[in-house]
Amino acid sequence: MNRVKGLILCGGEGTRLRPITHTSAKQLVPVANKPILFYALEQFAEAGITDIGMIVGDTAEEIKEAVGDGSRWGLHVTYIRQEQPLGLAHCVLIARDFLGDDDFVMYLGDNLLQEGLVDFVTSFEAGRQSANQPTLGGHHAPPAAQILLAKVPDPQRFGVAELDEDGNAVRLVEKPDTPPSDLALVGVYLFTPKIHAIVAELEPSERGELEITDAIQRLIDAGEPVRTEQIQGWWLDTGKLTPLLEANRLVLETVERSIKGTVHDSDIEGRVVVEEGAEVTGSRIRGPAVIGRDARVINSFIGPFTAVGNGCEIRGSELDHSVVLERCRLTNVPRLIDSLVGRDSEITRSDVRPRATRLLVGDHSQVDLG
Repeated sequence: MNRVKGLILCGGEGTRLRPITHTSAKQLVPVANKPILFYALEQFAEAGITDIGMIVGDTAEEIKEAVGDGSRWGLHVTYIRQEQPLGLAHCVLIARDFLGDDDFVMYLGDNLLQEGLVDFVTSFEAGRQSANQPTLGGHHAPPAAQILLAKVPDPQRFGVAELDEDGNAVRLVEKPDTPPSDLALVGVYLFTPKIHAIVAELEPSERGELEITDAIQRLIDAGEPVRTEQIQGWWLDTGKLTPLLEANRLVLETVERSIKGTVHDSDIEGRVVVEEGAEVTGSRIRGPAVIGRDARVINSFIGPFTAVGNGCEIRGSELDHSVVLERCRLTNVPRLIDSLVGRDSEITRSDVRPRATRLLVGDHSQVDLG
């Protein structure tokens, strides 16, 4: 098998998750109390891809602090700075020296895949080997790239692939009004070094970016086979609130019950994780749910599909289907659902009358007063 490197894209501004991403990289927003990016790193390690290039932008220092040199996953991480978000193909362009002449998997750092990368990489190598086997019609050209696809109900929101009868891509269309199929491009690609010459000649699109879909289309137009694999499990782009909460739900579905913290006078139902140093007192927790390290839950209800971050204090409150990031304090909150609460936030309900709602809300916030 050829050597394969990884290229994880962690630039971009995360505008769809503001105000959380005003102060934090979108790839480090946690799902089930683990940063989204860490799931990708685990999947690269599982696939035996240990040499990782990480494209970083304005949040570079935060990502470097969280990931380090990658050794905790058995990886070696090289950071590559992208000064401006000029497109996915631009990331390939600036990573040229790191990538060399090796095949590589390019992975969007805010994506979450259920099935990982092992089968994706293995199937590409199988396609390469089958191309080298003689047939009645002679040898077939080995694939120059492989893209991962997912069936979606709204393909007009995505880049969409049109396939031939052998499952190779023949046309890619970006957010078409009339989609040629319901197969959307997932943010995972496998390229051979042939992509570099294509990327070097690309012109910016109308939005001023070097588009990876344009680069793949040029491979196709040049007669290079582009294999496709269709995802079998779930896939989510966690860059918006609703899919982030859905990702949290799906990952929490897989947790096993683990009580490492202390529990007093409380009911713990189902698959609940109470991490080390956490305290649960006079409360009810219905799983699947995760209570982070050193968190305190007092006289509260934590409903299913809720992740309470490290160091939080939840007192006299009710939470359901929500993600609460580190060091938050919620006091006397009567019912909070379908919510994402940013780090170091404080939400309280005062007993002072007359009661009224008082808000300090940052830019790009969303508040639903039910």
